[in-house]
Amino acid sequence: MLKRIVIIFVFIVLVWPCFGLSICSWNIANIGQSKSDIEIQFIASVVKAYDVVAIQEVVAGPGGAAAIARLHDALNRTGSKWDYTVSNPTTGSSYKTERYAFIWKSAKVKLKGKAWLEFNYKAEVDREPFMATFKDGANEFTVVNFHAITKSKQPETEIKYFKFLPAAYPTLNLIFCGDFNCPQSHSVFNPLKGMGYVPALVNQKTSLKQNCVGNQCLASEYDNFYFKKDRYNVLSAGIIAFYKSFSDLKEARKISDHVPIFLEVAWK
Repeated sequence: MLKRIVIIFVFIVLVWPCFGLSICSWNIANIGQSKSDIEIQFIASVVKAYDVVAIQEVVAGPGGAAAIARLHDALNRTGSKWDYTVSNPTTGSSYKTERYAFIWKSAKVKLKGKAWLEFNYKAEVDREPFMATFKDGANEFTVVNFHAITKSKQPETEIKYFKFLPAAYPTLNLIFCGDFNCPQSHSVFNPLKGMGYVPALVNQKTSLKQNCVGNQCLASEYDNFYFKKDRYNVLSAGIIAFYKSFSDLKEARKISDHVPIFLEVAWK
């Protein structure tokens, strides 16, 4: 009996994780040359558990790409081999231009082709999303990495164009993620929901207050994942409360004013 239990335990530990895929998305505030080596190492310690990491708000100048290279180097010293790609600066002229980045464990997933900025709606979407298709064994998925304009500028005017992307890429298994500056309850997401896309997080705040009020440190429900519910079994989803590693939010906000979010799924 004991031998049988040990065999089952070994199967669960060694085999079951192979069926899971974990994705982390994080708006890391102005990640560029201003981030110190200690801050980069801290960021690496937060995201190292995940297979794919989608990053928003990478500085458009050369310091942004260099910061992602530094993060990649820090992750390679955590025990796993990582690859990465950084977008060109976004092309919108009415708001702050930025870059995006993907970092992934090369032993877990492979990048298929090259990542690309999605230009179909670049006139309507200020910071056009950065898309990349990954292979997880025989399975493929495409992450749509996005940072919307701020709430005061009405991000729903951009998000509404996402309903056209499934038809624009009918053969791709899309996972939308990032900082939408808009809660999942907003009606702008209804067309995607009508196509079978569901949010990973519901009623979950993801941005930091300026100061905690009691034990309430989160302000708004902005960051999320949207994925086809008929393609995955969700194993877990949530936020990473990195700010609890700091004595106050002022120090935490030097890393970011958003918490990272994660989604772990198994293929159906």
